[in-house]
Amino acid sequence: MPTPPTSVMDDNQIVVHANGAVIPAIALGTWQSTGEACARAVAEALRCGYRHIDTAAIYGNEEQVGEGVRASGVPRERFFLTTKVWREDMTRDAVLRSAEASVRRLGAGPLDLLLLHWPNPDVPLAESLAGLAEAKRQGLTRHIGVSNFTIALVEEAVKLCPEPLVTNQVEFHPMLDQGRLVRACAAHGLSVTAYSPLGRGRLLDDPVITQIAAAHGREPAQVVLRWLVQQPGVIAAPKSVTPQRIRNNLAVSDFALTGLEMARISALARPDGRLISPDFAPAWD
Repeated sequence: MPTPPTSVMDDNQIVVHANGAVIPAIALGTWQSTGEACARAVAEALRCGYRHIDTAAIYGNEEQVGEGVRASGVPRERFFLTTKVWREDMTRDAVLRSAEASVRRLGAGPLDLLLLHWPNPDVPLAESLAGLAEAKRQGLTRHIGVSNFTIALVEEAVKLCPEPLVTNQVEFHPMLDQGRLVRACAAHGLSVTAYSPLGRGRLLDDPVITQIAAAHGREPAQVVLRWLVQQPGVIAAPKSVTPQRIRNNLAVSDFALTGLEMARISALARPDGRLISPDFAPAWD
């Protein structure tokens, strides 16, 4: 039986242990971060204590992420670097080419985590996973995982993949109940990484969130991020290019929400809570 992922404190930060990977629970997301603003945000994040940076080939900013990494002065072995293979590169050889290109653009040595960005039903999943596993075996990445996979796709991927998967990165915030998916991933030892964890900012004015934030003397964003990472095996990847917000988003390890507060935030889930569902998305759970 796989060991469910766990969240523990390490060097004043929450880290998630999942299928052999140790993943910092707060990552800097870089979707829609471009140019010098992206490089500056990455450098700022690493300097102020982030130890996880998340990007993707389709973001078109891996070179800028690499620039920020080098400008930060933080040694490579001290942070975790995640990128993703786009859905049009899902054959075995295309996955490998994408991994090689990402490593080259980032210029930071082997990746820590390489994900399949979206499922592509036009390519057999076994073939995509074979490429992902081969990227790991060739030393292009230390760990592998998936993104935007439903429960059924996670079950299929775990059966087909010759190497352990460590995360499923999905949209996750209080408006979108992902409890069943989190439990299904945990049953196979996978963590869940939340993208758009602040609901594209829509949660920051919610009365429940602002009331709880005031009670703790915290920012609303910190309360939402704490709600996520207080759940075992959950990682959050908020995006920002603003230095103060970057710092605030990291500062969620030194307070805790009560059980009642966690339940009040969970109750914000609603049927139309999903914000990201492109035409090529799978049939969601």
